[in-house]
Amino acid sequence: METRTPHHVDYAALNRLGDEIAELSAHLEAANARLLELIREFDEQGGWNTGFTSCAAWLSWRCGMDLGAARERVRVARALPALPRLAKALARGELSYAKVRALTRVATPETEERLLAIGRAGTAWHVERIVAGWRRVDRKAELRETTLRHSRRSLQVYQAEDGMVVVRGRLTPEAGAVLMKALAAARETLYQQRQQAAGTDDGWAPLEQQQPAFERQQPTR
Repeated sequence: METRTPHHVDYAALNRLGDEIAELSAHLEAANARLLELIREFDEQGGWNTGFTSCAAWLSWRCGMDLGAARERVRVARALPALPRLAKALARGELSYAKVRALTRVATPETEERLLAIGRAGTAWHVERIVAGWRRVDRKAELRETTLRHSRRSLQVYQAEDGMVVVRGRLTPEAGAVLMKALAAARETLYQQRQQAAGTDDGWAPLEQQQPAFERQQPTR
C-alpha cells in the first residue's frame, strides 16, 4: 500500500499534535492510578459482596470489563500499596498501566527500584519480556531452594538403653508443624488418661500450662 506524503508538511503543528497525544496519555495513566485506588478501597470494604463472587466479577458487570482484565485490575490494585514507587510513577504518568501491570507480577519492596528503572527505560513489550525472564529465574531459584531443603531432611527415632524413645531430625516447616500437632495431641491424651486413672489431681498441669523442654530450649549459636 502506497503512503502519500503531502508536499508541504507543517512539522511544528505535528510536534504540537504529538505533545498533546503524550500529555493526554499521561492524564489517562494518572486516571488509571486513581481508578486502581478506588478499586482497592472498594475491594477492601467488600462493596462487591452484594451477590457477586468477587470484586472482578462486579467490575465486569458494572464497568463492562472483560473478566480477565478485571481480575488483573484487582490484582494490581492490591499489589501497589506495597510498591509506592511504582504507584507514584503511574500516578504521574511516567509509567503506563501496561508496564505497571507487568512489573507488579514480580516486584517486591526490595526489587522495586531496579524494576522501576527498567520500566522507565524500555517499551511495554521490553518490560513484558524482562518480567517473563525474571519469573523463570525466580521459579528456578525456588526449585533449587526446595531441592536443597529436601536434601537436608532427616528423621531418626530409636529406643535408648534406658527404654526412652529418642527423636532427632530436621523437617520442613510443614512437616514440623504436623509433628508438633501430633505430639501435642498425644500429650493431651496421656494427661487425660492419667487423670482418669488417678481420679485426683496428681500434680500434672493441663497441656496449655506445660511447655515441652524442646520448646523452651533456645538454639545455641
